[in-house]
Amino acid sequence: MIVPALAGCTAAVPMTSAADSNDPACAQVTVHLPELVGPESAPYERRETDAQATGAWGSPTQVLLRCGVEAPAVSDLPCYPVSGVDWLADQDPDDPDTFVFTTYGRTPAVQVIVTAEAGSSALFDLADAVGYLPNDGRACVGVDDLPGSDATTAP
Repeated sequence: MIVPALAGCTAAVPMTSAADSNDPACAQVTVHLPELVGPESAPYERRETDAQATGAWGSPTQVLLRCGVEAPAVSDLPCYPVSGVDWLADQDPDDPDTFVFTTYGRTPAVQVIVTAEAGSSALFDLADAVGYLPNDGRACVGVDDLPGSDATTAP
């Protein structure tokens, strides 16, 4: 009987490829994506996607990744270094429980969308794969990194 065999199948997560998803660096990211991401106590399993240079984890989906998005310019968004990869953090304006992280200083860039439940722990799990992207020399900076600043004398 065919029906029970099909019942275990999971459809691919529908996604849209980024403009530069065909960049060879994205292929390196894709082949190095981990099988599990997220909280150590209950990680999310990787799922099949239907678009080039993408990744998805969890059922329902908790983490989405797209490689080949436009590299962001200088930004006033908070920037966080995570295991050697700098990430700009933003909140989805349509869903306050969803966060959008975009690599900074990597070209092409990677965008990772996570639910509040997944949190930022997925960034640690994805850092090795994303680290295959070329670093263009830009990095997160703080007020202590500004020329002429002295953290001990700043007001």
